[in-house]
Amino acid sequence: METITFIIQFILGLILVVKGADFLTDGASSVARRFNVSTLIIGLTIVAFGTSLPELVVSTVSAIKGNNEIALGNVIGSNIFNTLAILGTTILVTPVICKRDLLRRDLPLNTAVTFLIILMMYFFDQNGSFIFSKENMTLTRIEGGILLVIFITYIYITIANVLKSRRKKHDEININQEKSGEANKKEMSILKSTILIILGLAMLIGGGDWFVDGASGIASILGVSQSVIALTIVAAGTSLPELVTSIMAARKGDTDMAIGNAVGSNIFNILLILGVSSLIRPMSPGNIQTVDFIALLGSVILLLVVCLLNANKKISKSWGVLFILCVIAYYTYLIMQTL
Repeated sequence: METITFIIQFILGLILVVKGADFLTDGASSVARRFNVSTLIIGLTIVAFGTSLPELVVSTVSAIKGNNEIALGNVIGSNIFNTLAILGTTILVTPVICKRDLLRRDLPLNTAVTFLIILMMYFFDQNGSFIFSKENMTLTRIEGGILLVIFITYIYITIANVLKSRRKKHDEININQEKSGEANKKEMSILKSTILIILGLAMLIGGGDWFVDGASGIASILGVSQSVIALTIVAAGTSLPELVTSIMAARKGDTDMAIGNAVGSNIFNILLILGVSSLIRPMSPGNIQTVDFIALLGSVILLLVVCLLNANKKISKSWGVLFILCVIAYYTYLIMQTL
């Protein structure tokens, strides 16, 4: 009976988190448009933030409850899932073009912050001393603050570059499309937008609490470590918004959004989510193994290499198959470790 309760908590919590993120994003986007905030800025901030909200809520709640393995494992597992499963599936749906703009900034940053988080975990203890010992691995509050500063700087530079580029190009077609789209689109009322925002926040908070309790309970009953649950089920569950967004974008031919969503979410997860979580409570990996960090780093390096080899060209479906095989191999390894 207890097992069924935990499963129900887990499923209902996941549904509430995903739908809550959807409601909050829709409400916030409507308010932003009503106050004439650029749709481009909305896409770079609210939409990207919205798809990462489930990870943020789950990791934050986990940190508050002292479940470091779920908080950290959720981010590691989500980034592996984003890179290998989501982008692999997207490439299989339609060939993706890796633009040079992505190669110049976002992909290198994605790789750099992944290196950085591993460096922080493995080489510095709570006192800031240089170490190389898994037993002393900790992501401190100071390191969390550093991650948040980098995140704020990244968002500022991204928005500034976009605005600067638009001013230089004066792309009349895009401007006219944006204006006509905004004029023709029927906006929801401020009241409805506010209700969606409040409802979304409530669902995120309540759902996140249920989701974490359910995952912890299932792990305890099955005798499986929380890290394995976090790296697999929790990570895949909280990555559903990215998966749906990327596949829908790919089906519509918007491959820029598909790959940008996955890469952007990875950056958000490390800089924002781990930054906030470690500020709440310094994080140690627990049962998360070195192989998990290797899989995380390997996935982003693989993506960077594939994009470098296919700069401004279509990434063939064979690469998508490779990505999928890699994530299957990783999950198989995790499952075998529990048997």
